Amino acid sequence: MGKFIKDCVIIGGGPAGLTAALYLARFLRSVTVFDARQGRARMIPKTHNFAPFPDGISGPDLLTQMQSHAERYGAVIENCTVESVERQGDGYCVTTDRGSEIARYVIFAAGVVNHRPPLPDAVHDRGVAKGLIHYCPVCDAYEVRDKRIAVLGSGTHGLAEANFIRDYSSAVTLIRPNGDRPLSVDEIHISESPMSSLSLSESEVIVTLEDSTVAHFDTIYIALGTSACSKLAETLGVPLAEDGCIVTGGQRETSIDGVYAIGDITDGLDQIAHAMGQAAIAATAIHNDILGKDQS
Repeated sequence: MGKFIKDCVIIGGGPAGLTAALYLARFLRSVTVFDARQGRARMIPKTHNFAPFPDGISGPDLLTQMQSHAERYGAVIENCTVESVERQGDGYCVTTDRGSEIARYVIFAAGVVNHRPPLPDAVHDRGVAKGLIHYCPVCDAYEVRDKRIAVLGSGTHGLAEANFIRDYSSAVTLIRPNGDRPLSVDEIHISESPMSSLSLSESEVIVTLEDSTVAHFDTIYIALGTSACSKLAETLGVPLAEDGCIVTGGQRETSIDGVYAIGDITDGLDQIAHAMGQAAIAATAIHNDILGKDQS
């Protein structure tokens, strides 16, 4: 194989991918980020638990600043969709809808996709922007304390979300999705009938149950789970956990030489700070690995 075009290609331009790009660029490594601009961070109206921004910062503003920071040191960020990743000699060929690039290392940082409630996209996005719809109680349960809160979810996952939120409000109701089996838990109010439909007013979430009961809430947490964006990694032969997340070691390496994974696409706490910490670990490991290989 001929000369590598890049030291590293990063798939995904969220907080994890952009942090890894920043570190690698400052290590004087050539790095390109391929970003389809569809990550969950872009949907954040405002985050208040990211330490440098006590007054909060929106997801788009945060990503704009992070991209500018990485580009300042030479990282290349391209808006495109990755179509395939293939082993090519000692490196990897990453093909996008705009071309291809060959690199010594690949970092998967494409995150996960939320399973959404039954709402049109425009209505859903307006609900998220207005704070009527939430996905992460770790991020923002503080903002809805003492409000009327619905949790849409089933099984142990739905119960866990509702239990977590109970510390912030005494008015928490677990709404069962259509077709979900009845549950019986003393500490949490659970709808007797599954949800039939969901709608939003300007200030409320309106849930209609199959028994025609109509309930009004200030906000709803969606606990329907996620799907990891790991198909490309799976095609490459990277081992996945049962939930589809990529399995990594302590340096965020996978079992395939030169392939790393960081952020929500791996098992763990889905938080910006956590993703950025993983990125720093992976980028430093890659830099040190290159040093070792080039000096041997």
